[in-house]
Amino acid sequence: MTDILAIRRQAERISREAMYDIVRAPVITEKATALSEKNQVVFRVAIDANKLQIKAAVEGLFGVKVLGVNTVVQKGKTKRFRGRPGIRSDVKKAYVQLAEGQSIDLSARLA
Repeated sequence: MTDILAIRRQAERISREAMYDIVRAPVITEKATALSEKNQVVFRVAIDANKLQIKAAVEGLFGVKVLGVNTVVQKGKTKRFRGRPGIRSDVKKAYVQLAEGQSIDLSARLA
């Protein structure tokens, strides 16, 4: 139990630079756009970030109230690079549930 409290305190004291390291980029796909109707936003995040850090980073960067965070690690595909087999890097995605009435306008942030 004390470990959870320590992690929460650490997540609350994240610097702005660390927030940008945690939240890498928004995911703009058909599925992510459909989830925006349910007050959810999808981000690519650091592979070692936990849910509390992601929540603190999104709240700090965008000024919204986050209700929950679900994460998934998408394993890298095996591809061929210049004729040689290789593996793409793993990617972690965070599905962020926002409070009712709040939203993040990703189209304005990308321009």
